[in-house]
Amino acid sequence: MNRKLRMGMVGGGRGAFIGAVHRMAANLDGKIELVAGAFSSSPEKSKLSGEDFFLDPERVYDSYQDMAEKEAAREDKVDFVSIVVQNHLHFDVAKTFLEAGFNVICDKPMTRTLEEARALRDIVDETGQIFCLTHNYTGYPMVKEAKRMVKDGEIGRILKIVAEYPQGYAVGDVEGDGQGQISNWRADPKIAGSSNCMGDIGTHAHNLVRYITGLEIEEMCSELTAFIPGRELDDDGNNLIRFEGGAKGIIYASQISNGDENALNIRVYGTKASLEWHQEDPNDLIVKYANAPRKIYRRGNDYLGEAAQNNSRTPFAHPEGFIEAFANVYLAAAQAIADKIDGNTPPEQGYDFPDATDGIAGLAFIETAVKSSGSDEKWLKFPEL
Repeated sequence: MNRKLRMGMVGGGRGAFIGAVHRMAANLDGKIELVAGAFSSSPEKSKLSGEDFFLDPERVYDSYQDMAEKEAAREDKVDFVSIVVQNHLHFDVAKTFLEAGFNVICDKPMTRTLEEARALRDIVDETGQIFCLTHNYTGYPMVKEAKRMVKDGEIGRILKIVAEYPQGYAVGDVEGDGQGQISNWRADPKIAGSSNCMGDIGTHAHNLVRYITGLEIEEMCSELTAFIPGRELDDDGNNLIRFEGGAKGIIYASQISNGDENALNIRVYGTKASLEWHQEDPNDLIVKYANAPRKIYRRGNDYLGEAAQNNSRTPFAHPEGFIEAFANVYLAAAQAIADKIDGNTPPEQGYDFPDATDGIAGLAFIETAVKSSGSDEKWLKFPEL
């Protein structure tokens, strides 16, 4: 492709944290340009946001429906749309743009319900458009190195997996002296879905497990809790997991873990070695052995595998972090979109970004956790993907 990809955005206007993150990630490598958007349900806010981004006023729309119709009629229409609205709108917005002939990059969770997620994958398959889900933690180079080590058998047969995503920012609300740190819409099942904490951050931990190990869940035993008074949806949860192949695991997520900030981490224990990675120290991958000193693999070194090296931008000792990892997801999706536009054959190994099936797996995880937590049954079967 001899030009930048043209990006549209739905949601993510003034004051939206995740919208700004998506724009930074998309812009990092100079291959994508934001040219259009419907940035808010408020036409005035959308207009002001367009001014903030120096866009042509004709391409700043009052609604996503208007945007899809008018962009489809342009010769210089957007190549893809980035969706960063609240959860309950993901399905309708994605469906509208896919059926109008646009590729889609969507923030997670994919939809509000598992039923919607399955329906959306069908639409992706029917339309033939590229669909990327921004489970951004898969973009870290050392996560990719962990995946390679597991695939190449360097840790042996997996016995146990522990993935944790503790945050503590909402703990003040437990005693009623906080500032309502969890957004009100995340407490509304009609908007957020059936879970707050497990749906918002627990899905990241689950996705990290699937990405690194390649293992699917067979059964779950879950307990979700709303410690904050008056909340219907969870702010903490613990899941015991039985994986295919006999491995056991724990996936825990919390927003009331006092003192923790964004402490996503994973430990994978095998018969030969174990792996440990922490999102707050993302440039290190710890490898541990029963009868030998542990090793720390560092990002940016030529002893790493191809994927880890290809997803690094700066030499070792120049730390990379959250935005770069997010940008790696955008970069992989951009390559798929560019290849589709140019008529290039996809690489034999495929593209390295989360897709619609990953989205279905996330909703299956959420709904099974919620169902298990409210059930007297000890173990619940995980749905087929």
